Amino acid sequence: MRSWPESADGPQRCADPATETFVTHRNLLFTVAYELLGSAADAEDVLQETWLRWAEVDLDVVRDQRAYLIRITTRQALNRMRTLGRRKESYVGPWLPEPLLTSPDVAEDVELADSVSMAMLLVLETLAPTERAVFVLREVFDLGYDEIARAVGKSSAAVRQIAHRAREHVAARRPRGVVSPAETRDALAAFQRAIETGDLQGLLDLLAPDVVLVGDGGGVVQAVPRPIVGADRVARLLAAGVPTIAGEISAEPVQLNGRPALIVRIDGVIDDVVAVRIDDGLITALYVVRNPEKLSRVQRETAVSR
Repeated sequence: MRSWPESADGPQRCADPATETFVTHRNLLFTVAYELLGSAADAEDVLQETWLRWAEVDLDVVRDQRAYLIRITTRQALNRMRTLGRRKESYVGPWLPEPLLTSPDVAEDVELADSVSMAMLLVLETLAPTERAVFVLREVFDLGYDEIARAVGKSSAAVRQIAHRAREHVAARRPRGVVSPAETRDALAAFQRAIETGDLQGLLDLLAPDVVLVGDGGGVVQAVPRPIVGADRVARLLAAGVPTIAGEISAEPVQLNGRPALIVRIDGVIDDVVAVRIDDGLITALYVVRNPEKLSRVQRETAVSR
């Protein structure tokens, strides 16, 4: 059995064709699995399962190695979705995707950045597993319908219908209009000033009337037990909560999931990350991930690609 190639970074000592191909596409395969699962830890497990199956494949009979690897990854991710679904049912409080610290160049690929953004991952959560797989493989990774059909175990005709339904579903729920990185940075700068100085006015000016604040503590740390809806309620929560924080609070602008975001620290220790959704120039959602089990990927960059 070939050894597990843990990273695409650096030279590989075991340079057999199967390993070289897997390493070449590893970041892409991770991105496929992550977009289907919203969990980096589960995506890594899927990659290991994919490698075990790929290591046994006769490469002489594989015409398109990239598509074949995506097919294996998709099948393993669909299998894992059932386990992840059961975990979400018993999850304490709202569930948010596991945030990733990404490099600035991810934002330059607008479609990739959109597909891994916190807002889009939450839209994808509203799709059934097969719909999610079909949408991601078609819209993000541009696979043909026949190849997607082999990955999800459906006919090509069925996949076309599923893709059409999924596109309509996502279009009705995704952020409205194109949001520039500058708009997002301005919104986050207002949030940063609010938590560091207690001055909420700049943030209030950017909150949509029906803004939603979602906090994910996973039952491990304190977080809002259910989404807070409405600009007044969100403002009151921040006004009451920020002054009670014991310790020096700071917020660092970073790129999370291909979008500007904040890492919030208390006395130098990461407490949470904040991402936003913007529609028509206003903040319509604030996503605050506090669950420490989901914050390991915000301290080092994770490579995503398509």
